[in-house]
Amino acid sequence: MIILTGPCVLEDRDTVMQIAEKLKPLSEDKRVEFYFKASFDKANRTSISSYRGPGLDEGLKIFEEIKKQFGYKLITDIHESYQAKPAAEVIDILQIPAFLCRQTDLLVAAAKTNAKINIKKGQFLAANSMKHPVQKVLQTRGVEELNYQVSKDNGVWLCERGNTFGYGALVVDMRNLILMREYAPVIFDATHSVQIPSTGGTTGGNSDFVPYMAKAAAAVGVDGFFFETHINPSIAKSDGPNMLQVDKLYKTVEEIFAIKEALKN
Repeated sequence: MIILTGPCVLEDRDTVMQIAEKLKPLSEDKRVEFYFKASFDKANRTSISSYRGPGLDEGLKIFEEIKKQFGYKLITDIHESYQAKPAAEVIDILQIPAFLCRQTDLLVAAAKTNAKINIKKGQFLAANSMKHPVQKVLQTRGVEELNYQVSKDNGVWLCERGNTFGYGALVVDMRNLILMREYAPVIFDATHSVQIPSTGGTTGGNSDFVPYMAKAAAAVGVDGFFFETHINPSIAKSDGPNMLQVDKLYKTVEEIFAIKEALKN
C-alpha cells in the first residue's frame, strides 16, 4: 500500500527533521510503499501573510538532506512549469495541486521529467473529467492508450480529496474512487478531505474525521493514502486543523490494514 505522508509545508529544518525521524518506522514497514511529503511553497494560501515555505532552492536542499539521512523517496507540489525540471532532479513524485489539475503547461512540464506524477482532482470536477489530465501526461510521454494499468506503468496517479457543494466544506463521494480507478491508480487524500476552506482568513478543518474517511476509502478500495502529519498540529504553519498527529497516523494506518485484511478473508 502506498503511503504519502509528512508535514504540509517545509517549516524550520529542525521541525522537519524531527517529523522525518518519527516516520522512520512507517518507512521500514514492508507492507508500505513510503514517500515523505512536504511542500517547498504553498502558493495557494488563503492570506497573503500566511507562511508559504522556504521556496524552491532552499526547499530542495532540505529535501536532499532528508533523502541523504533517511533514504526516503519524496513527493512535493509544483505550481509553475519551470519548477518541474529542477524539482524532479531530487523529488520522486511531482504533485499537481487540485486547483491546477487542468493546467496543460504544468502537466506537460511534469510529464517531460522522469518523476511519477500525482494529479489531485479539482474540487470543482467530476470524477470522469480526470481522464483528460491523465491523457495529457500519457500523450506527452508518447502513450495513447488510457486505462489503469497503462497509467500505473507510466507513473501517473490520481488523488481524490472531495468536492465543494456550497457547504463551506469538502464532501467526498466514494463513487469517485471507483470511477477514477478506470484511468489510473487512486490515492485518497484523507487529511484534505476534512478541510473547511478559507475559515476566517485561513483553512480550517476537523482532524477527528480523518480516520473515519480513511477507513471508508480503504473499504471501497484504493491504491494508497495521503496524510499530512505533524508532531504538534496545533503549531503547524499550514493545515494544522486537518492534520493527524504522528501517533494517531500510526493507529489509523493499522486500522486500514485491518480492513484490507478483513476484505481478503
